[in-house]
Amino acid sequence: MDERVIGRSGQRASVVGLGTWQLGADWGEVDDKEALAVLETAAESGVTFFDTADVYGDGRSEQTIAAFLRGRPDLDVLVATKMGRRAEQVPENYVLDNFRAWNDRSRRNLGVGRLDLVQLHCPPTPVYSSDAVYDALDTLVEEERIAAYGVSVETSAEALTAIARPGVASVQIILNPFRMKPLYEVLPAAREAGVGIIARVPLASGLLSGKYTKDTVFAADDHRTYNRHGEAFDQGETFSGVDYATGVEAAAEFAALAPEGYTPAQLALRWIIDQPGVTTVIPGARNPEQARANAAAAELPQLSAQTAAAIRELYDRRIKEQVESRW
Repeated sequence: MDERVIGRSGQRASVVGLGTWQLGADWGEVDDKEALAVLETAAESGVTFFDTADVYGDGRSEQTIAAFLRGRPDLDVLVATKMGRRAEQVPENYVLDNFRAWNDRSRRNLGVGRLDLVQLHCPPTPVYSSDAVYDALDTLVEEERIAAYGVSVETSAEALTAIARPGVASVQIILNPFRMKPLYEVLPAAREAGVGIIARVPLASGLLSGKYTKDTVFAADDHRTYNRHGEAFDQGETFSGVDYATGVEAAAEFAALAPEGYTPAQLALRWIIDQPGVTTVIPGARNPEQARANAAAAELPQLSAQTAAAIRELYDRRIKEQVESRW
C-alpha cells in the first residue's frame, strides 16, 4: 500500500490506516480474539498506521495493539495515540505534569519507551492557543517520551490554530463526504505548513456504508445509540453530526453513486484519499472482513470528476446546512 509522510515529523503512514476506538469500547462488544484478528488482517493488507487513545476502553485498545505487535516483531507499524480525555475538560488540566503522567500510562499500555505520535484528544478550544501547552509538548519530545505530537480537533477553526504552531506534525479531523468543510481552508493550510492530515470518522459512523435503515437498532453501549444528540461527547463524532433520518436517506443516494467494483464504504474512503493534503484515513473495523475491504480502497482507481461532482452535489443539497455552521 502507498505511504505518505506525516507532515513535519518525517514519519510515514499507509494511506489507509486503522482506527481502533471500536477495539476498546463504545461500538458494542468486540472480543479479544476478534480484535486481534482485525489488527492481523489490517497489517496483512498493508496497513502501517494504527490510531488509538488512552481512553478507548480505559486503555484496552492500547493494550490490545501492544499484545498484537509483541507477537509480530517483523511489522513496522506506527502507532498514534491520544491524551487528555482522562481528566475534567478544563484548560487548566493541560499541563506538563499531567502530560507526563498520561504518557507514562500509554507507554506502559503500549509496551514502548517512546510513543511514535501523541495527539491532544479534542481538548477545550483555548488549549489550542496556549503557548504553555506547546512548550510542554516540546518538552516531551526533548525528554524522548514522544517522537512527535499533533492534535485531534472538532472544528476547522481549531485545526487552523494548531497548524500555525511550528511543532505540530499532524491534525486529526473529521473528513468524509458528509463533512466537507475542511476542504476549504484546513487542507490547503496544512499543505502549505507541512502538517499531516489524519482523516477520522470517514464513514460517518457507518452511515456511508449504506448498511443502515431508519429502523436499525444499535446496542445500548454503542455511541450511535447514546450520543446522537451529543449527550456524552461532541455530537459531531456520531454520524458526523448529521441527523440520523436525514443521514440514512442521503446515504442511500450516496451508495447509488458507487462505480462498478466499489462498495459504498470504499467509495467514501477513496473520495477521502483523493483529497490533496490527506495523509491517511483511519476507518475502524469490527471484523477482519471490514478491515480487508477498507484497505482495498487504496488500490481502487481515483474517482472520476463526474463522480466527485455528484458527491459534492449530494452534500450541498442534503448535508451542508446541518454541519458547516457548527464544525
